[in-house]
Amino acid sequence: MTTALIRSGQAANRSGPGGNLDLQSFAAAAGLHPEFVVRLVNLGLIEASPGAAPGPGASPPPGPGAGPPPGSGQGATDELWFSPAQLAVAARIQRLRSGLALNYAALGLVIDLLDRVTELEGALRKLQRGGRAWTRTV
Repeated sequence: MTTALIRSGQAANRSGPGGNLDLQSFAAAAGLHPEFVVRLVNLGLIEASPGAAPGPGASPPPGPGAGPPPGSGQGATDELWFSPAQLAVAARIQRLRSGLALNYAALGLVIDLLDRVTELEGALRKLQRGGRAWTRTV
């Protein structure tokens, strides 16, 4: 049994349409520093949507050249939006990193392998419940 260790009460004040969280709210709810969250996004370990909060009625992200100039300290990292489901992903990353002392490259690999194992176990359960028999019975 796995449980997600998250604090969701702190993030409620800065959520966008559809319950998505901005960077500061997500970091506070996950118990992580915002710069660390940005690092995890850049490594592809956590999914985020840039620009306006995605969801019903959200405007599309601005086109190229829009927004503050690069290096101004504002912009992409201040405009990241996270779905609440990513809090569980962040908790999983924290558990793997602290429990197994994995580096970031290994975290990505381990997470992919664990997801694949879960997928294969589900397929096996489905076959065992009502699918074809693996061997012929007489």
